[in-house]
Amino acid sequence: MQFKDSNPPDGGYGWVVVVSAFMVMGLTAAVLKTFCLFFVEIQQHFDELASTTSWITSVTIAVFHLGAPVASTLCVRYTHRAIVITGGLLAFSGMALGFLGLNMVWMYGTVGFLQGFGISFSWTPAISIVSHYFSKKRAFANAIASVGECAFAFTFGPFFQWLISQYGWKGALLIIGGIQLNICVCGVLMRPLASSCLLDASHSETETPPGNGASRIDKEDKSPITHKAFNWMLVRRPEFVLYAIFGILAAMSFFVPPLFLVPLSYSLGTDESWTASLLSILAIVDFAGRLLCGWYANLHITKTVHLLTMTITLISTSLMLLPLANNYLSLAIFTGFYGFFFGTTVAVHITALADVVGMPDFDSALGLFMLIRSTGGFVGPPLAGLIMDMAGDYRASFYMAGTTLVLSAGFLVTLDQIQQRKEKGSQTSTKPEKSTLLYPFLHLLKLQ
Repeated sequence: MQFKDSNPPDGGYGWVVVVSAFMVMGLTAAVLKTFCLFFVEIQQHFDELASTTSWITSVTIAVFHLGAPVASTLCVRYTHRAIVITGGLLAFSGMALGFLGLNMVWMYGTVGFLQGFGISFSWTPAISIVSHYFSKKRAFANAIASVGECAFAFTFGPFFQWLISQYGWKGALLIIGGIQLNICVCGVLMRPLASSCLLDASHSETETPPGNGASRIDKEDKSPITHKAFNWMLVRRPEFVLYAIFGILAAMSFFVPPLFLVPLSYSLGTDESWTASLLSILAIVDFAGRLLCGWYANLHITKTVHLLTMTITLISTSLMLLPLANNYLSLAIFTGFYGFFFGTTVAVHITALADVVGMPDFDSALGLFMLIRSTGGFVGPPLAGLIMDMAGDYRASFYMAGTTLVLSAGFLVTLDQIQQRKEKGSQTSTKPEKSTLLYPFLHLLKLQ
């Protein structure tokens, strides 16, 4: 019984899945990205310190990453559709219960814990099922899905601000939770590819003569039950380990620029209105970078891991140059370069993971990768803040981020070298078999 996702349609209903994933990205990652608008409102309501209030977002990010392996495990046990719908319900519950606003611990458990699991259970299977539906066009499909985060983040900023001004932060949370219920609708549209496997099995049974022992073995080998297992042993594969280390180092850098870009702008004496426009520039060029890189990767001119190494190198270069800015114009230009190359990286890094581990293990690999990568997200911002405090300049944090990305590119190069050696080894191992088969015929020709 052959799974349909072994031969992805690369189109057709797959584009419905891509649009659904686009919406899920916007209703999860974009909400998390723009939640900073609630920060001051919640802090003033509970009269708490900024560090205490910031734990709401920290818990959400932590649970989002830690829940990824759980979501991946449930995806291979059940279906992507069921887990996305569950994630939508959890996200709504977190916001709806957060509306009560009993105390800060209550906010940690609702907007932090429940919302984090809701985002994890929605984001992880949504990005995964797109890769199952596409093969040749996988990079472009993933890029289209991922830009939902940019498109929604660009519009959610002013929209959330308007909701807070009209209904207060509690009412805004309840309305946003209701909007997130649309994740369930998107989940319903994510039709499982394996739904027709029984039909394929019935065809194979009618085509195979009865009583043939080979047919029984063939059915056992192609049983979907053997596919429904989470592969924890990926941590023993050198290629996956190298890619996971790359993910840790990259995550250490990716969370730094959005955190310190605004303070750096203020330190240059930039007006608040102009500083806010830097975030809009980031969203726009990020959007363009994801689409253009996804389109280019779809041409298959460059190997995905080579393209990823190139984009990481360009990001590190832009981060090294960004601190050289001495006014708003130069800061906006370097910010644009960083945002564009960041978008190109996001467009292909999931596709590169699929190429490294293969589609049968992709669900497991995505969950483990998100879990391992979370350590970089936790360590990166505090480390950059410590370096900034020691140097007394925000520029130092950007140098730290650029240096870390250069190190991450080194692990991609090592990964590519290992893959090339394995490919050469497989090619040389097949050559002796061909020569052995031809040897008797060549020997007879020599005798004649």
